[in-house]
Amino acid sequence: MPPIEQITAFAAENPFATAIISVFALALMVAAYFVLRAAGRTAVRLWQVHVAPRPVEDLLTIVAACIATGVSAQGMWRFSSDVLGFDGPLRLLLFAFIEVAVITSAVRARRNMRENYSAGIDGIAVWALTCLTAVLSSMDARSVAEAVFRLAAPLVAAWLWERGMAIERHRITGRGRIHWRLTPERMMVRLGLAEASDRTASEVDAHRRLTRVALAAKRARALRESGASDRKMRTALARLDQAMDQAVEHTGLAVDAARQQALLSQIGALYNTSALMDLTPPVPWAPEQGKPQVIVPGDRLVISAAGASIDDDGDEQVEVVEAAPQAVDAAQRAAKMRAARAYWDKQIDRRFVPRAADIAHETGIPLATAREYRALWKLEPRAYALIEAAYNEHGIIDTGTFPAIVTPDPVLTVNGSSAGH
Repeated sequence: MPPIEQITAFAAENPFATAIISVFALALMVAAYFVLRAAGRTAVRLWQVHVAPRPVEDLLTIVAACIATGVSAQGMWRFSSDVLGFDGPLRLLLFAFIEVAVITSAVRARRNMRENYSAGIDGIAVWALTCLTAVLSSMDARSVAEAVFRLAAPLVAAWLWERGMAIERHRITGRGRIHWRLTPERMMVRLGLAEASDRTASEVDAHRRLTRVALAAKRARALRESGASDRKMRTALARLDQAMDQAVEHTGLAVDAARQQALLSQIGALYNTSALMDLTPPVPWAPEQGKPQVIVPGDRLVISAAGASIDDDGDEQVEVVEAAPQAVDAAQRAAKMRAARAYWDKQIDRRFVPRAADIAHETGIPLATAREYRALWKLEPRAYALIEAAYNEHGIIDTGTFPAIVTPDPVLTVNGSSAGH
């Protein structure tokens, strides 16, 4: 007899029981509807809160890690039965205790990373427990291929977890964990097959040709000062002439002011290498000195505008004592340094090499600091050319202490001394 006919016969024979069953079934359907609707809303809310904001790669990482963990748990299920002899409820309760410990350590490591930007000891525990479960599950394998597979599955899960942690750490802190010293880019730069900067091929070639000219000039000058033989001098001059010819031909040196300035800067640096031994750069962590105080013995005293003391004969008879250190704001110190540099450039444009005292007086920086700045700036090509010309033509030696002589017409001066005096 078909089921529908059985139901009809039962309803005809038992109308009261049929009514009760119908009401109960309706109540179950209504309850199931509300339960399913609540479950659907909860699932949607969980999706919007925990799943939707995550990138696709994080979701794929979680899925792959769950699959790999399942493979590892299946191996431990067999290991607990074949090796440990667990069976029934005991096997169900104890087979995956290492996988649960791995997941717990991974959750703790992620929390530590978000709070302290480091996985800490829990991160190490994830890898240790993963290796343990991989080894145990592979010991019950029936073939070499199965053993390799069971070894690889937990390690894949741990690697995916580590990469997810690294991406999130970079997202939170804005920086990576380490910077490898051996990378393909660094190897190519080391072998000379790549550039460390974004210069074009023409810029690199021009720089190398200008450097050859500067080095050839330095070599020729060194031979001349050492009294080398005529043969060596002819060879050095020939190399210098050849390097200059190639630079003019391939770099546009004759018409490019920027390349000319670059060449002069290289020559100025190479010619004055020995001057680096005499420099006294400022100590970056020392407080800036205040303005100098002048103590002069004797009655014949003339105080210059720069704070130096010069007697009637023009010789210095003073002892300069620096004031006690004063705290100066970093922005104020930077502004004074920029003012000193602007004053220096302005005087060099007038073909005048100012003294350290002039710089200190005009800009308000300490005299010791002005001396240090001047010792560096006078090595630049334009200032060095003025100093060298004054020495070669008039025998004026740069000491940085000569009294200033200002003339109405801009003429070549060094240390404040006119070339005509």
